[in-house]
Amino acid sequence: MTMFDRQDYVYQYSDPKGDEAFGKLFAMVICFVFFLGALQVAYETVSGWYQNFMQWSSETLAFLAGSWPF
Repeated sequence: MTMFDRQDYVYQYSDPKGDEAFGKLFAMVICFVFFLGALQVAYETVSGWYQNFMQWSSETLAFLAGSWPF
């Protein structure tokens, strides 16, 4: 008996409900990751605005304090 006499059978098992459930789960994970990305962009935008406003207000107050006559 040689190795070419051996017969291998491949059984393909198809589970449409399982495939559908996996697809829905995968889509939910992708949507959650996109949501987290949007949340991060929003946080970084608001944080940048806040830091720029605080820097601007500090410089404005320093300018006004430098021109105070007392």
